[in-house]
Amino acid sequence: MEVEFSKENFLLPEVKYEYLDHTADVQIHGWGTSLKEAFEQCGVAMFGYMTELDYVSVEHCFEIQAQGDDLEGLLFHFLDELLFLFSAEPYLVCKKLEITKFDLETFEISCRCYGEPFELGKHPQGTEVKAITYSAMQIVQNTDASNYEVFVIIDI
Repeated sequence: MEVEFSKENFLLPEVKYEYLDHTADVQIHGWGTSLKEAFEQCGVAMFGYMTELDYVSVEHCFEIQAQGDDLEGLLFHFLDELLFLFSAEPYLVCKKLEITKFDLETFEISCRCYGEPFELGKHPQGTEVKAITYSAMQIVQNTDASNYEVFVIIDI
């Protein structure tokens, strides 16, 4: 669902992700000072693998919801919802994700997704992401050091 937003004082977060080699696929490693930030970074990393985010403008904001049975299921369904946002209308490429609800008791997420529709000619074509996988999925929480990391293999 598209929602209104203001471009005033709109800031993009620091990049806190990397791509790790994996046989025939790619592993996304996202991190942050909170688990919410690590999830957001992982989602943006997936879009960054599909196109170069430097070419993406923030023109629209859509809101998605995801729910899981546990933390890994929540991460899987969150990324799957983001992939659907790209794969079907509006074909949105997200440059920023802002999780507005992150409930670890009911395993629910609401997220605002900022970006614009993918357009050949404007956005370089990266690698198509076919699916999210549970394979080797890791969620590392070091609460004492405020260090949270997620590792997800995406099927390309």
